[in-house]
This record gives sequence, C-alpha cells and structure tokens, in this order.
Amino acid sequence: MAPLWGSSLSSTWRSLSGYSPVQNGEQAGSGSTDADSHLKPSIGQILMSKRVRYIAAALAAFLLFFLAFNNYDQLPSIDSLRPGASPAAGAKSDCPPVTVPDVADSQVNWSRFAYTQYVTNAAYLCNSVMIFETLFRLQSKADRVMMYPEAMMDPAETNPTTEEAKLLVKARDVYKVKLVPVSIQKRAGGDATWAESFTKLLAFNQTQYDRVLNVDSDATILQTMDELFLVPPCPVAMPRAYWLFPDSKILSSQLMLVQPSEVEFDRIMKQVENAGRSDYDMEIVNQLYIDSAMILPHRPYDLLTGEFRGDDHKNYLGTDREEWDPVAIFNEAKFLHFSDWPVPKPWIPMSQAMREDKQPKCVTRDGQEDCSARELWNGFYDDFAKRRSTVCGTKKRSRR
Repeated sequence: MAPLWGSSLSSTWRSLSGYSPVQNGEQAGSGSTDADSHLKPSIGQILMSKRVRYIAAALAAFLLFFLAFNNYDQLPSIDSLRPGASPAAGAKSDCPPVTVPDVADSQVNWSRFAYTQYVTNAAYLCNSVMIFETLFRLQSKADRVMMYPEAMMDPAETNPTTEEAKLLVKARDVYKVKLVPVSIQKRAGGDATWAESFTKLLAFNQTQYDRVLNVDSDATILQTMDELFLVPPCPVAMPRAYWLFPDSKILSSQLMLVQPSEVEFDRIMKQVENAGRSDYDMEIVNQLYIDSAMILPHRPYDLLTGEFRGDDHKNYLGTDREEWDPVAIFNEAKFLHFSDWPVPKPWIPMSQAMREDKQPKCVTRDGQEDCSARELWNGFYDDFAKRRSTVCGTKKRSRR
C-alpha cells in the first residue's frame, strides 16, 4: 500500500496552488511538452495565486502582532523617527559605558578641552571666579571659559572701573580665563532663574572645543577632573540625581560633559523655545538626553553637602553594605555641590541658630563620639566664605 503522506502532501499543495493535475486520458495529445507546460503550474503562478497570497498575508499579520505584543515598549513612535528626535523612553544609548582613563599629559592636546562657567549677575560672577581660581591652583590643564553678560565689560578691557569688570579682568589675567560675552536671553514673565538656566546651555554652542565640562558655580571643586575629557565619545555625559534614585532616574545638570555641535545646540534651542514655565536647564536636558546620555558616576563627581546631614547614605554609596565614613567620602570626592535645603547658599547669611540646628549630629562609633561629619560640613561653609573674601574681596562673615 502506498504511503498516505504523498497523496496528502499533493492534495495540500493543490489546495494552496489552486491548480489540479490532469487526469490520464482527459486531454488529447498527452505526453506533449507544450500541453504539459500549459497545464502544470509554474512556481511564479503558484506564488501569485490568491490562496497563497491570503495565507502569506495572514501569517505575516500574525507574526507582526506577536512581535508587537511581546516588544511593544521597544517599538519606535512616529515622533522618534523624525530627524533630530531624541530616543524614545526605554531606548538604549548609543554611547559606550563610561570608562575614566588616567591622564597622560604627553598624549593629550588640552587646548581642545575647556571648563565652562556662565554668569548672569555679580553674585554668580564671584562664584565663577572662585571656581576658576581653584582650577588654576590645582593646575588643571584644560582651558577655562567664562560666558558673561556682554554689558558687564568689553573682553579687551585694560582699565576696569566697576567691581564686576575688575573681577572679570582678574579672571582673565590672573587665572587665565577666556572671556566670552553673551547676550542673556529672557523669557516674557520668566524670572532670573530661567535666564541663568538658559545661559548654562550655551555650553552646547562652544564649538571651538571638542569637549567642555560645565559645572555649577554654587559648588567647590575639590580635585581636578581633567580625566573626564578623555572618556569615550558621547554628545552628553552627566551623573544621575542620586538623591532621587531609584524612584526617579533623572540626570543631574550640576555637572555636564558636552561635545559642542551646531546640531545639538539647535536641538537645545528648539527645546528651550517650547519649554514650559517651570522648565529649566535640568528639565530641558532630561527631555532630550535622559535615555541617551552617558552616565557619569556620581561618586566621586557629584556629592551634595546635604549628604553629610543625612541618616541614610545608601543612595550615594550605591549599597547598604558599606559603612558611611564622612572623611573617606570627602577625600575621594572631586565635586561638592552646596545643596542643603533649608540651609541657604553659602554666600547668603545663615543665622547661628540655623547653623546649630541644621549642622550634622555627632554619632557614637566604637564607643567614642565622632563629630567628623559636623566638622567637615561646617568647614565647607567656612572655607567658601574665606575663599570668597580672598578671591573676590568680599568681607568675610563670622559664622560661629
């Protein structure tokens, strides 16, 4: 008995192709090559038949539905396919993982890189000059660039008369800062904070450099960060706001490593034009780069002064297995940002009562009282006041 699979396969093939074989004796001239070629369907005819097309379309639709159902969160949106659009939420960055190399002086052209600061008023002018004084004292090798309101001074001024102009000349002549006058943009109804935020984003337009590192000026640089200029290429690199992690994985704009370009600056400008009333620099960079930025380690590149007043340090440490050691953390940190709400910024007077109430508590360690966190925290504010007096000529306030 002949196997059944052969006839079954033939009938299946016939049903798919829409053709039936010619039975013996039903066609005159059997054995004729022309007749055979006329009656037997070709591969093209089979593929073009309605049944094959219907079944193929059904299989394709099923496959697309299956892929979409299992990968719906990775499918691109129409907006994400437009030129210049930022990656969709959940998309992976094209940037390689961050690796921080050792600095090799003989192999680096440091004129390709710069630390940048922005200035919008006299208070922040002093802060910026203090940042550049620190970089000069630490012998940082990259250029130093200050963006400041063009109305403050002509960058070629040699005989300054105002306090702002004297500080700008000191930055230029003593701390070797390159002065870049800019027009401070203002938004109708917007406050000074918005203008300051916008000015920070001008770092994306410093295309004379391959890379710039913009740091907030309400901070203290503890160690040079030249090595960051040598991390793998990426349009933007920032640490995450560790104090909000893991509930929120947003980027911190307190420190931004940028590869300036006309394309990225155009994206920034368009985002600024469409910004909401409560959108500032941090919101703008997160809207554009939250899923595509290279993530810099917040430890040691973004430490808050408020961390020394806290009780739970696992977000900063990155683990609940490591013991908090304020001295060790301070020694490894490179960038310290003054963020201590409700404690005011370090150039704004703080009452003795607030200082005593908000300063870190002493703890008992190995049977002995340990006040190192308190001493460090008070030292941050005292050091800032002392340097502000020395660098900017301001009167040092007694803080104790």
